[in-house]
Amino acid sequence: MEDTGITIRQDITPAEAISDQPRAIGAARVVAQRQRGQTRLANLRQAGALKLLFPQKTPGLEAVMINTAGGITGGDRFSLTAEAGEACHLTLTTQAAERIYRALPGQIGQMDTRLRVGAGARLNWMPQETILYNTSAYRRSLTADLATDSELLLVEPLVFGRIAMGEVLSDAHFLDRIDIRRNGRRLYYDAVRLDGDIAAKLARPAVANGAQSMANLIFCAPDAARHLAFIRAALPNTGGVSLIGDDLLVMRLLAVDSYELRKSLLPILERLTDNGLPRCWRL
Repeated sequence: MEDTGITIRQDITPAEAISDQPRAIGAARVVAQRQRGQTRLANLRQAGALKLLFPQKTPGLEAVMINTAGGITGGDRFSLTAEAGEACHLTLTTQAAERIYRALPGQIGQMDTRLRVGAGARLNWMPQETILYNTSAYRRSLTADLATDSELLLVEPLVFGRIAMGEVLSDAHFLDRIDIRRNGRRLYYDAVRLDGDIAAKLARPAVANGAQSMANLIFCAPDAARHLAFIRAALPNTGGVSLIGDDLLVMRLLAVDSYELRKSLLPILERLTDNGLPRCWRL
């Protein structure tokens, strides 16, 4: 047989074979600008497994994010930068729920988001549910820079395991960080870290009292205060909302599953978006 100079290993273990596989990498940048009295797409760059689609006939500009890798696992890297220019209206959402799959030891999936909102602009950050699978490892961070009179609506639903399948998060890792600033001054900072037996931690009365889904909602706007009474009346006893600044409203909601979570979320989101909820949220 001819010597090709290629060495073929016969002793590769299954774990090595998996760890050597290429990981998903995706990055996107979208910029909206005001042109002829309307919000228009001014700049778009996308690479790898992260794509953006733009539905027609929506108020302002709506961008729907699609992870063509089908989910996130250990070693995956995703990043998004979005900018709403002066007097623009930009909404970002996802085509479906994002699934965070099993990760090998020492590997972690990451998602980094950077938002910038110009003077008199509005940006809605509204991804659908993120579902953590058992033995997953996921780290995400979001930073937002706001101009003096700009507005930001941020909502991030999170589901702990495939509830319908009876999955229990007995071993998983989740780290979440949100940092919002206006003109360089920090308005809001929050970090959540859950490691190991997440189900046991959520079962504690002082943590989640057994709830398996959660949503954080942050609304930065000059008229944030006028929505406080409505949201308090709409929330079940597993949710709470506070006005922690003249223009900053913060809500946290717990529910037994994603269905109950949405039942409470949708009326609130309809109000805060002036009935402009993205269509994919209704499917």
